[in-house]
Amino acid sequence: MGKMKTILFDLDGTLTDPKLGITSGVQYALSKFDIHVDNLDTLEPFIGPPLTETFQELYGLSEEQSQQGIAYYREYFADRGMYENELYPGMHELLGGLKERGVSVCMATSKPTFFAEKIADYFDIGRYFDFIGGSNLDNTRTDKAEVIQHVLETQGIDPSETIMIGDRKHDVIGARKNGIPSIAVGYGYGRDEELRLAEPAYRAATVDELAALLRELME
Repeated sequence: MGKMKTILFDLDGTLTDPKLGITSGVQYALSKFDIHVDNLDTLEPFIGPPLTETFQELYGLSEEQSQQGIAYYREYFADRGMYENELYPGMHELLGGLKERGVSVCMATSKPTFFAEKIADYFDIGRYFDFIGGSNLDNTRTDKAEVIQHVLETQGIDPSETIMIGDRKHDVIGARKNGIPSIAVGYGYGRDEELRLAEPAYRAATVDELAALLRELME
């Protein structure tokens, strides 16, 4: 790991805490199908995975309904939801430190690139990233493995010199499919059992632990 030159970051649950915006957007979308959810905590599983997948798994929507659900979700998200979000404390320092060390920093998120770029600019972290890669607005390239592959190929990145950081099993599995080790963070929305079973190369419970681990891996 001493040769690590590129770090890939997930967005939701890894760089920022998007709970209010995402769950409120999903609540709004579900209401269009006459599904009313009062407790936003129950919608936390929507944070991280592709929305189509979660609409179908948790609420039994068809593929067509899920696509319509995403359209409703984006009505809310574009207007308010993307700003109902908080950057995790210490993230500016972590990202700035990586850039000072000359490491290439990229984002690999299942969120559409269009929204990911706006969120990065809103929190003034876009300047730390060499590339921001996400899904397409037509709901293609939502699988995390596909997103990571897109980032690697677009930037000409060597997987053997790269590590992926995320808070859900999708990040760990997507990294493995691309031959990349991963760090699972415990401060996001992946439950401990989920992350343990996914078998990441490393675990970090807090942003401070993540920063310390990255310093160790780069020495």
